[in-house]
Amino acid sequence: MKWTNIASFCVLLLIPILLPAQEPIRDPLLRWMNQIAQRQLHERQLVIDQIHTVAEAERRKQKVRETLLELLGSLPNYVGPLNPKVMGEIQAEGYTIEKVLFQSLPNFYVTGNLYRPNKPGRYPAILFQSGHTQEGKPEPQRAAANLALKGFVVLATDPIGQGEREQTYDPQYSGPLAGWSVPEHVQMGAQSILIGEGAARFFIWDAKRAIDYLVSRADVDSDRLGAAGCSGGGALTTFIGALDPRLKAVVPACYPNSYQLLFAGSDPDTEMTFPQFLAHGFDVADFVELTAPTPWLIQATEGDYFTPAGAKLVYEEARRWYAIYGAEDKVAFFVGPGPHGTPLVSREALYKWMIRYLKDGQGDFHEQPVHLYSNLELLVTPTSHVEDIPGSRKVYQLILDDFHARIRPGTLAELQAELGRLKISSNGSSPEVKVLDVSNTAEDQREHIRFESEPGVEIEANLYLPTLPPGRKPAVLLVADKGPYFQAASTDSLAKRMAGKGRVVLTLEPRTSAEGETHAPYVGNWITNSRANQIGLSLPAMRAHDILRGVDLLSARSDVDPGSIHCAARGVKGVWLLLAAVADPRIGKVWLDRTPYSLRAALSNTLNSDLFDAVIPGFALHWDLDDLTKAMGARPVMWTDPVNWMNRVVALPGSYQYRFILGDTTDFADAQDDAYLDDFLK
Repeated sequence: MKWTNIASFCVLLLIPILLPAQEPIRDPLLRWMNQIAQRQLHERQLVIDQIHTVAEAERRKQKVRETLLELLGSLPNYVGPLNPKVMGEIQAEGYTIEKVLFQSLPNFYVTGNLYRPNKPGRYPAILFQSGHTQEGKPEPQRAAANLALKGFVVLATDPIGQGEREQTYDPQYSGPLAGWSVPEHVQMGAQSILIGEGAARFFIWDAKRAIDYLVSRADVDSDRLGAAGCSGGGALTTFIGALDPRLKAVVPACYPNSYQLLFAGSDPDTEMTFPQFLAHGFDVADFVELTAPTPWLIQATEGDYFTPAGAKLVYEEARRWYAIYGAEDKVAFFVGPGPHGTPLVSREALYKWMIRYLKDGQGDFHEQPVHLYSNLELLVTPTSHVEDIPGSRKVYQLILDDFHARIRPGTLAELQAELGRLKISSNGSSPEVKVLDVSNTAEDQREHIRFESEPGVEIEANLYLPTLPPGRKPAVLLVADKGPYFQAASTDSLAKRMAGKGRVVLTLEPRTSAEGETHAPYVGNWITNSRANQIGLSLPAMRAHDILRGVDLLSARSDVDPGSIHCAARGVKGVWLLLAAVADPRIGKVWLDRTPYSLRAALSNTLNSDLFDAVIPGFALHWDLDDLTKAMGARPVMWTDPVNWMNRVVALPGSYQYRFILGDTTDFADAQDDAYLDDFLK
């Protein structure tokens, strides 16, 4: 992530890099999704292989640009003033650092450091975007200062969620409540997808407006503009390089990578991806190809998790594409030594590229020693937080504005059609069941089983079979919960209690990926949800389908009354259950406990917990969870202790029910749960 100073030899594009044999993917769900991703990438490659002329390439480029913008939800159409201010200066040896503040949208502030030569004149300019260092704009200062000494104006800004633009900063905590930038990006990523957008749109817009600022300056030659960045900054450089034709040289580092390796590898942060990217026939090479023959230098490092092999795949395809334009020499590949970052030789390759294409090759590319200023010295705002500026706005407020501008209530028929499009429903066939082990007690028999939800996706579950009475019995499906379930009772103990009351009980955990479990607070299994989104699937919808396959299993049993199947879930898993229940009338009754009461409510906060686990693209524009309960019709929904998106029980009007809890493990709580349990089993 940082532009480090490591002196070593470079590995140039002339040295072949062999694709390593990929490690077997042990995670079953990731392996299944990767197979879909690779099929989509193969289909894309067949399209690319048919393009041989400039006219064919230009038609593809037009389609790619239009579709990418659609996937983002378009870019903001704001054309108002930047209202730039220079808040201070640092006089360095040979160059000056201006502390710049401007508005990319009304009252949405961007902080940056602008490095300029001390001599008057008009210079080529470079937008230098930071990676995921929490400090933001100081990250590239060594390279930015050197470029200023070589006759460039360079603007380094704080990305959203970093530096002076943290979105969850709390003064009592003296830091961001989300932890750092990536969880903040995950928050805005989930909110954006919920209304059919991509979080990258705001980062790209900031970059576009930063370029607007550069070209507004008297000391910038607007015909000679470039962009550079590493890691997260490499991704944003890739995006703005593709989408802003004013750029004449682009150098992204430690990001460009083909999803042939990237999908099951170091899957990018949420603002480093476009929604449903692979499903629409794209790979990262499309960004490079979109601007051919604009000069691009693709950089990687030997030890990077964005692997040189994956970067080389992007380069090789882009070079073939550039050959259509007779411009193979305008795309190059450079691999430096060391881990993720840009060592000295990579920085000097950057300088050389920018001098070549923005200064007609006139200049010395060797790096000079420069003084490095502290983060505090480079601050722009008086308090180091843009939110302290009167009227300042946060990203969640921009997303909420977009939501209000685009909301259109959907009908029940449209809801059913949407659930069908999401492929939640089941054909009712009984899955083949494999019994893994059996245990018996005086009260019940437990079977640990495995069944196939769909080809390639296996679900493990537990069946609790009561000893009495004989014949067909009512059944219950419990969506398994890893923590306390329905207050004092765990999933297993609750299942045993239900079996003791004469029910056949199935507990199952819908598909999940241990590979995506970060165990970080608030974000949930966002990586698996993001991967599913990239291939055009919805993980909440797939999990709802898994629940219905459990219903199929119960309905096919000779000891189950198929007309009496109830289902229960806790927390965000209740959203999956609601989706399943609306899609399938065989679910006669639903019990939700501590389930968030509204998807749209998550748009009104900058911090939510596990929102990604409930996100269906664009769903909130047309429906909310109360629409799902209404769609249940006469089938009852028992909803106890509804919570907000920070898992706090909230008082709401309507038919919600509330416990009086003395403690998590009191006898009173157990007794009270018995009353709810009896009501649920009626």
